[in-house]
Amino acid sequence: MPGRPCGRRSRPRSERGGRRPASTRPTRVTATADRLPPGAGRTTDPRRGTFLLLSLPAAVGLTLFLVLPILFMVALSFRADLNGTLLAPFAPTLKQYDKLFATGSYWNLLGISTLIAFGVAAIATLLAYPLAYFLAFRAGKRAGLYLILLLVPFWTSYLLRVMAWKLMLGEAGVINSVLLATGLIHEPLDALLYNRFSVVVTLVYVWIPFAMLPILAAMGRIDIRLHEAAADLYASPWQQLRRITVPLSLPGIIAAFFMVFIPTVGEYVTPLLVGGTGGTMYGNIVQAFFVQAANWPLGAALSVIMLVATLVLVVIGLRIVQPRRLLGQ
Repeated sequence: MPGRPCGRRSRPRSERGGRRPASTRPTRVTATADRLPPGAGRTTDPRRGTFLLLSLPAAVGLTLFLVLPILFMVALSFRADLNGTLLAPFAPTLKQYDKLFATGSYWNLLGISTLIAFGVAAIATLLAYPLAYFLAFRAGKRAGLYLILLLVPFWTSYLLRVMAWKLMLGEAGVINSVLLATGLIHEPLDALLYNRFSVVVTLVYVWIPFAMLPILAAMGRIDIRLHEAAADLYASPWQQLRRITVPLSLPGIIAAFFMVFIPTVGEYVTPLLVGGTGGTMYGNIVQAFFVQAANWPLGAALSVIMLVATLVLVVIGLRIVQPRRLLGQ
């Protein structure tokens, strides 16, 4: 066309230095949020109030039945004696702790009780693992029924179950009767009862179902497709167990171990019924000072030492195992 240079294309106006389109023009955002008072532009999560309301009964219960008794026990351990009323003001003293540290038998018994608790926790966790594996991967639709059948004996009283083992381990009990009938022994064994062996056997029996529950919960989160993929790669069942199931269920194993270990350290009912004098544990000494000797301050000091020792062992164990690393956090 005339008046238009040949061989040159007209550029858009925006490229020739003119005004940019409104869509590409930079806009200036006014920081109005900076001028608002603190918290004016924030919205609260409505679930927060519901959570606080639902957690209030549990917090009150823990405070009344856990925190306050522990604080009361710690305060009681600093009393010289029980002269006067229980809640009367007193001058704090380390008399009970001096007596405790000066008596080596208390520490020996605490060490023995810790070893027994460690052994019971290890054996119970080891025996509970196959049960959890069967319920998680082999029981199928009947897993719930098998779990109920496994827990049915534990609907009865704890004392009745312990007394049942006392009858089984006695000289005229089931075990001696079977051994005599089969001719394996000619005289009843008296070493099955009133010693630490009977205490360990009874405690392992008591704790196996409870140790199985956290392991079963951990195995329930394992994706079954991992086993299928491992089988496609020609991994044997043992290799699948060692490289998939055990590492992924390790948090449940740790939880089961500590769930058994912590209460077993202070156990006193089972040693009292099936252990006798040969199976005495640390909890029996604490119970004796509270009930028989009526020396509550010394019993409280023994309880505080046991509590601190257990917490230290648990913290050391958690630092070594590092559950956060196991959970991938």
